[in-house]
Amino acid sequence: MPRPALRTVALVLCLAAFLTLPRRIHAQENYFVTYTHHLEEPGNLELATKSVSGFPRAGNAFWGNAIELEYGVKTWWTSELYLDSQTTANESSVFTGFRFENRFRPLLQEHWINPVLYVEFENINGADKALLEVVGHDGVAGFLDRNDRSEKKREVELKLILGSNFKGWNISENFIAEKNIKNDPWEFGYAIGVSRPLALAASANACSFCRENFSVGAELYGGLGARYTFGLHDTSHYLAPTMAFRLPNGPTFTVSPAAGLNSNSHGFLLRAGVSYEINQFFSRLKRR
Repeated sequence: MPRPALRTVALVLCLAAFLTLPRRIHAQENYFVTYTHHLEEPGNLELATKSVSGFPRAGNAFWGNAIELEYGVKTWWTSELYLDSQTTANESSVFTGFRFENRFRPLLQEHWINPVLYVEFENINGADKALLEVVGHDGVAGFLDRNDRSEKKREVELKLILGSNFKGWNISENFIAEKNIKNDPWEFGYAIGVSRPLALAASANACSFCRENFSVGAELYGGLGARYTFGLHDTSHYLAPTMAFRLPNGPTFTVSPAAGLNSNSHGFLLRAGVSYEINQFFSRLKRR
């Protein structure tokens, strides 16, 4: 792991250890690629790390990571900063850039389908391997060349997020459109997620490993080509079961092994994440 990323992870874990506060549980933590309609509560700060490990047969194994800071600005607005890094076997460990995203929920009450609008600016380089989404004709071939930080990718990403909750199930659909701010065509992708806690009712006795603290589900995501080549030709797609464990008054641990569904995809990806939510972060700082 790159040293800057290691220090950031250590900071996340230290804050989680000292600021053991009651935390809100929401389905956003169940997925790695798919976004739900749930936003961060105003004033709350979530610290997280999302990593992915890949093992391409014709290339070097890699580990991509994104450090995430998510803040609830308003009931209808959540803002988030990602710091990306990666390590590739036999090559190097590098910081690959940042992403700044904002999500807006126009309908605050719960509906059968709840829309959220997503806008992100990415300033990353060609060595980035965080794989936070799959768009266009992204595939395993792009991970076979050596790390190249000279290629700059300044991109705008838009998403239409649709989410529903039904009898304990969360069902979320994302349509993704991404464009390099240079004169490159729009690229498209999708992500679909379903998840559910193992139990909806809390146990009579407090416990860490109660069924309600576990959620299971699955994600399906992939590319949909570009403006002039829209469709499934030469795109990659993945099916990934997910499992999340929420430690009461503590962090959430998530894991997801993903299987590539065609020859353009990585054969196997292993995703893992840790997140921790701090209630009313800035209010607590003022009281200290």
